[in-house]
Amino acid sequence: MRIAIVTDAWHPQRNGVVRVLSTLADTLRRMGHQVLVIEPGHFATFPCPSYPEIRLALWPGAKVGQALRDFDPDAIHLPTEGPLGWAARNWCLNQNLAFTTAYHTKFPHYVRARTGVPLSWPYALMRRFHAPSAAVMCPSPSVHRELGEWGFANAVEWCHGVDCDTFRPQGKDFVDVPRPLFMYVGRVAVEKNLAAFLELDLPGSKMVVGDGPARAALMKRFPDTHWRIANGDQELSRYFSAGDCFVFPSLTDTFGLVMLEALASGVPVAAFPVPGPQDVLGQSSAGILNPDLRRAALAALDIDPDVCRAYALGFSWDKVAEQFLSLLRPLRT
Repeated sequence: MRIAIVTDAWHPQRNGVVRVLSTLADTLRRMGHQVLVIEPGHFATFPCPSYPEIRLALWPGAKVGQALRDFDPDAIHLPTEGPLGWAARNWCLNQNLAFTTAYHTKFPHYVRARTGVPLSWPYALMRRFHAPSAAVMCPSPSVHRELGEWGFANAVEWCHGVDCDTFRPQGKDFVDVPRPLFMYVGRVAVEKNLAAFLELDLPGSKMVVGDGPARAALMKRFPDTHWRIANGDQELSRYFSAGDCFVFPSLTDTFGLVMLEALASGVPVAAFPVPGPQDVLGQSSAGILNPDLRRAALAALDIDPDVCRAYALGFSWDKVAEQFLSLLRPLRT
């Protein structure tokens, strides 16, 4: 099958959406499919307001349409609601072609966190973007339910996976800090609620591995925290494995792939009992969900690393890709 993925999130951005989409594309190619990824690197770009690390395509409409015509896909998937997503959406509608979309990021909640506008405003924009989609793929049951409550009639569930070859137990000697080591890995942004972790009174050490617009301010506010940036997946996997507990303080993530990467590394997870962590951990004993994040983090230290690893092994990328293929729609219905 010839599959076109038009995305505003791609390398060199470092986030869960990019990891999901790039791993999905690689898996589909390995399965024998032809995949075209249309991403910001093919266009003139400008920095995303309040998040300059993310570059957005500038006036991409004509070029997106030409790329899709040239590739002549069997199916088109639009996983982001940025300029490229809107350009491809409009082209498909003008050509009377079916397409699918995905809801990877709680964009309305991020807009509210940065601007204070009512949630109903950005959700109205999201409904407009996704309304013509043949299927809005949701990364978790919680997101599926939430979109239904906001009036999305075309949402479907789609699981996510983890690369258990890259992310695996590799020992604790990669970092030399007082133990236990409580760690967060991921984007450093206001919506990640990192202060809720960094303010905790915990023994040992705290470490944050990642970059983002809130990093400088948080480094100044929490100078006793160890701050790192990983160069490539191999180094990133060593950081994951070095932790004794992975603390995930976000209240707004649609899934939280980094939790699966921690579990695959044999590191238990501590998080709030909210959508995202609830979907990743389910009824497993690989992590602790508690409104008291300190209590969750301390209790997680007692979890057997083998339990974490065994649970993560159940999230296969082949299964994710097969489900993705089943949810795609042919261009002409």
